Amino acid sequence: MSSKLIDREVPPQGAIVIHPVRDERGQSRSAEGRLEEAIGLALALDLVINDAFIAPLRKRVPATLFGKGKVEEIGKIIEAAEADVAVVDDQLSPVQQRNLEKLWKVKVIDRTGLILEIFARRARTKEGRLQVELARLSYEKSRLVRTWTHLERQRGGAGVMGGPGETQIETDRRLIADKIVKLKKDLLEVRRTRDLQRGARQRHPYPAVALVGYTNAGKSTLFNRLTKAEVVAEDMLFATLDPTIRMLDLPDGRPAILSDTVGFISELPHELVEAFRATLEEVKEADVILHVRDISSDETDAQAQDVRTVLSRLGVEIEERRLIEVWNKLDMVDAEARDRVIGDARRANPPAITVSAVTGEGCDELLAMVAEMVDEAPAVEITATAAQGAAVAWLYRHGRVLERETQDDGGTRLAVKLSAQALGQFEQLFPQARLRA
Repeated sequence: MSSKLIDREVPPQGAIVIHPVRDERGQSRSAEGRLEEAIGLALALDLVINDAFIAPLRKRVPATLFGKGKVEEIGKIIEAAEADVAVVDDQLSPVQQRNLEKLWKVKVIDRTGLILEIFARRARTKEGRLQVELARLSYEKSRLVRTWTHLERQRGGAGVMGGPGETQIETDRRLIADKIVKLKKDLLEVRRTRDLQRGARQRHPYPAVALVGYTNAGKSTLFNRLTKAEVVAEDMLFATLDPTIRMLDLPDGRPAILSDTVGFISELPHELVEAFRATLEEVKEADVILHVRDISSDETDAQAQDVRTVLSRLGVEIEERRLIEVWNKLDMVDAEARDRVIGDARRANPPAITVSAVTGEGCDELLAMVAEMVDEAPAVEITATAAQGAAVAWLYRHGRVLERETQDDGGTRLAVKLSAQALGQFEQLFPQARLRA
């Protein structure tokens, strides 16, 4: 991605956050909760929040979204707050965005643009940067002016573009279309490499476990706790974007592969769906999916539904038998509600387990549940001679040994659970060992 698209040296910008709300009946989330999330998105973009409020919306006005009176009222609030940016927590059309900028005389950014900007700043891998750039161009395709450069630039007002070093529109629709074609080709090559890497991992007899969840549910903190890794984990929306893979030790010392994926969010911009699709290929291939939820949040049920909605949009069909709901942040639950939450988790379907990724509470039980879920294959009986100690050690590393008996001749008989893939590899490595189902 071109470095000039994002200027990290821009001083902090003052912003107001506006959440337009119509009839709340039938809505799974409160307007206050949505406003709080919008503020979190703005803070993730290093904006300074000068004011934030809910704006009632009787009907959507094609030219400005809000009615004339509300536009004037918000304009006075922006002027009084001395804001540089107005964040509208809704999807704006190009016409609405340009008109509001002319009327308010500040930079206006909608929910889609806000999320795209965050993704641009946080993506680290080549694939992540390509995905974000593709999403950005798809977003800009219908806009005649660039809307995604750093937030210092002012647009609007007598057609003046403004912005340091920017004297004309950088891209037109034809150039954007050409760039999109090239980016798709580049992304295809990156995904081929990812497929090769995934194929290599699949040749190893390790079960795969994937973390999914709403942004800021604590996935990265749990990932660090379980793998003893040091992935960035902050109390911030979209603190991490690129998928991370590490080895995980299950009970009895068996290894597994654990992948941490990007967090979801409600009303995910359609421009980012393709980017998520590539990232979540790890989820499709996982033996067990851990759906991490912030159980301390009042919006936890709505957030869980948002995760399932996004997964469905991406074509990821979750099989309930391999899904564990991880009710995280138990340390932040009030003492009075703690017993109720734990009881609800025990009765939940699909299975749920309460944990605290910060303190480690419940993590051992979680690993045991994961091990049990990947052990769906029936146990096989394997007899190894005294000289085949390497075979016995291999079984302990890659399977779950249920019984072990030393025989009179010095050999070892084991009852062990192995995945079909691991069993096939064992037969290739140790053809002399005797197997019996």
